Amino acid sequence: MNKVQSHEKTATDASGDAVEMKLEVVVLPVADVDRAKRFYANLGWRLDADFANADDLRVVQLTPPGSPCSVIFGKNVTAATPGSVHDLMLVVSDIEAARTHLIARGVEVSAVFHDAGGVFHHAGTAARVPGPDPQRRSYCSWASFSDPDGNGWLLQEVTTRLPGRV
Repeated sequence: MNKVQSHEKTATDASGDAVEMKLEVVVLPVADVDRAKRFYANLGWRLDADFANADDLRVVQLTPPGSPCSVIFGKNVTAATPGSVHDLMLVVSDIEAARTHLIARGVEVSAVFHDAGGVFHHAGTAARVPGPDPQRRSYCSWASFSDPDGNGWLLQEVTTRLPGRV
């Protein structure tokens, strides 16, 4: 695996102190709120919220096990087209176990694959090579699935983090 030199800049406030920024929520466009809620709850994701008001707004939030980031969807939450979000990544420590878990819950999951070009997957499926990474390198084995609206998810196997990652 080629290592890329990082020229990382940290966001700072006026005093020069680092400003913490955490990705906590991803908005998913869905056509049927209750169907999406059932799908993600069936995956074992924690239901954090299901709020509705009289102004024709409903917000549902679920969180994958072990994740600090949640998804939200609902009625009048986003103007994006249902199913238009792709390449959302779920990091797993065992790609086969995660795939088996999803299949047991009725999800259609691709076979495990690795990318012909190396670590990161190419867009689409043309560069997918069947089976896990031959050297079983961390970050190099994948599987994919979609929710009922077509929002696309990728499972990425990470067994050893790159330096500086928790």
